[in-house]
Amino acid sequence: MSDNPSIQTLAEWTARGETPDVLFWVGCAGSYDDRAKKITKAFARLLQRANVPFAILGEEESCTGDPAKRAGNEFLFQMQALSNIEVLNGYAVKSIVTACPHCFNTLKNEYPTFGGHYEVKHHTQFLQGLLESGRLKVEGGFYKGKKITFHDPCYLGRANGEYEAPRAVLAAIEGELADLKRSKKNGLCCGAGGAQMFKEPEKGTQDINIARTKELLAVNPMVIATGCPFCNTMITDGIKHSSSEGTVLVMDIAELLDRGNGTV
Repeated sequence: MSDNPSIQTLAEWTARGETPDVLFWVGCAGSYDDRAKKITKAFARLLQRANVPFAILGEEESCTGDPAKRAGNEFLFQMQALSNIEVLNGYAVKSIVTACPHCFNTLKNEYPTFGGHYEVKHHTQFLQGLLESGRLKVEGGFYKGKKITFHDPCYLGRANGEYEAPRAVLAAIEGELADLKRSKKNGLCCGAGGAQMFKEPEKGTQDINIARTKELLAVNPMVIATGCPFCNTMITDGIKHSSSEGTVLVMDIAELLDRGNGTV
């Protein structure tokens, strides 16, 4: 993202003696994974469309330490957290938004222990606020009346109690929301949480992402909406396994709202 001249780093803002409204924490997936980069760009376009003054850290951003902590390496997590907090506090950052629930949870709930106190929002919460304030409007109506089901990310939903923001954005694009029986506080994990994303699954009768994808496909959606880059990857793999690739789309809510506003 930092090579895009229209998106400036916090260092560039500071050099001008200016302060953005919010820091966009891109995250490892959003920075390096080719599929997740599309989510990053979609959210950045929405921020620009809403005229939100925002910055990124660019090369100064490092992993929050979530995978290390979930895998049991508390020492590495604390090293990563303290390093990031030193950078954030050095810029006197107050407000952060991220498209990754894992980053969201870690920055919001675990960094305060080490002196990192920030207002942290998930991108669906931020987008909900922009829509409700009128700073962002839905103009294209691309998904009006089309069946969409939403997979609740564990670290947004059950870990932080946020179920309504993503659904509010989906309501704004006027999609026909088909909620699952196992949704919200009863949602089923995609299989990536707890650093499971980075290892092979234990032996069993069925991978979790395959089981979850079957539940999502059972409501016959046109789109499976996600709010987490890890969920997006796991469910996309599940779609490929089910031979539904090309008939059912897996898209982040930011991408849906971006395309709903006429951006392909």
